[in-house]
Amino acid sequence: MSSVVIAGAGPTGLALACGLAAAGVPVRIVEKRDGPATTSRALGLQPRGAEVLDRLGALADLPERSVRIARVVTHVDGRPMADLRVGRPTKLVTRPGLLMSQTEVEAALRHRLSALGIEVEWGKELLSATQDASGVTLSFPGERLRSSWLVGCDGAHSRARKAAGIGFPGVSMIENFLLADVQADLPVPSDTVSVWLRADSMLGAFPLPGDRVWRLMAPARRDDTSPGDEDVVGELARLLRHHTGLGPSVVGTVLWSSRFRIHRRLAPTYRRGRILLAGDAAHIHSPFGGQGMNTGLGDAENLAWKLALVAEGSAPDSLLDTYEAERRPLAREVLASTSSLTRLVVGDTPLARAARDRLFVPLMNRPLVQRLIWEQSSQLRIHYRGGPLGTRLTGRRAPGAPRAGDRVPDVPCTRPDGSSTRLHAELEARWALLVPVHGDAEAYAAVAERHVGTTVRLTAAVPSTAPRRHVMLVRPDGHLAWRGSSTAALDTWLGARLGTTTNHTPEKQDT
Repeated sequence: MSSVVIAGAGPTGLALACGLAAAGVPVRIVEKRDGPATTSRALGLQPRGAEVLDRLGALADLPERSVRIARVVTHVDGRPMADLRVGRPTKLVTRPGLLMSQTEVEAALRHRLSALGIEVEWGKELLSATQDASGVTLSFPGERLRSSWLVGCDGAHSRARKAAGIGFPGVSMIENFLLADVQADLPVPSDTVSVWLRADSMLGAFPLPGDRVWRLMAPARRDDTSPGDEDVVGELARLLRHHTGLGPSVVGTVLWSSRFRIHRRLAPTYRRGRILLAGDAAHIHSPFGGQGMNTGLGDAENLAWKLALVAEGSAPDSLLDTYEAERRPLAREVLASTSSLTRLVVGDTPLARAARDRLFVPLMNRPLVQRLIWEQSSQLRIHYRGGPLGTRLTGRRAPGAPRAGDRVPDVPCTRPDGSSTRLHAELEARWALLVPVHGDAEAYAAVAERHVGTTVRLTAAVPSTAPRRHVMLVRPDGHLAWRGSSTAALDTWLGARLGTTTNHTPEKQDT
């Protein structure tokens, strides 16, 4: 019997498979398509998405093969009105935003998964799934198999979600959007996303890797009904001329075009028994802001280490409930923010368009607003302080010291052999102990290993914002699990949060 079966070989399913395989969990990943996708709607990696791929060992040379975005320029009635600098490093964000096709991300993840000994099983469509107390029975054309767990990463029409009896309530936000990848001679810098707004019309142009390759995107006219591919490109060329004055000759080869409808949907639960959901199977929303694929990658990484502990018997299956508790509130926030951004950009009413053009667009030129927008869209502000694995600190705390549930920065560290490394480079399916230079690393490692196995990696530095005497236990997804100065407190925290038993007498916890 397979331990985990993943339905869907998009970015979310592939990232989850990488995380589980790296942790040594038997996993199979099935996909109803006959082979890898050659086109995709998603086209960007936010800094957190790149960080997730880095921790999974799948980032490889994607940064070198992508377009690094420096700015987003918004035009109103043909005039540039806002220059949003999104490539400028801040104290929080040190990675750039990357533009590339989702297919490139999937290829990098498949390559990493293959190195871990797992191949995607193509042409294998999940037909049904029934579960009982000990596992899930899965049906495919001509085959049935048993698995301990099923994770649905199979998109908006998820068979896994339907098999679990989980609903998918939501609404259509805008009737249709048009997009096309084209070769074009646009008078726009190749590191710049350009947006043009004029009354109720909007057009976006996104640079992609390749020779003069651009993605054009715009809402369809309300009186437009189901155009073919040629009509999609023709309408986008018309909008380009309408907004910029450029003739149709600037658009050359059409690489791909499509029409899609924006939905806003969120599953009421991410788990029912032994069936779990992640990515688009759990939430879908507007593509504005480039949050979709990155949110799915975050789901996968969060679920991977928890499901690994449960699958190998180190933690009870109640630990999986913390996956929904941590990730679903974030999806709800993304749905709300992208919906608001869509309504703002499109401008449904004359009053909304006036507020957009005269208030919100000019505000984007202010440095503070730019920093807040960039840091929020980067997803590096995500934390789990209020979740079941987060802990409120009591007593005095060093200013800026991480709290349980916070993302821990990718700090420089030293391995036990004295060699230098980065924290996140050590986290692939592993926990990390950040120990003060003169701390008792062996004692803390022994405690942690009793709970999470031999996957703990030791480093010899702590962030300067933490008290020097404190040890920090960092989760495989880069978030702080615990910090303190007592092995007994660490033992108690792990036992209480992961549901394991200990041989120590509990002490008052430090976090």
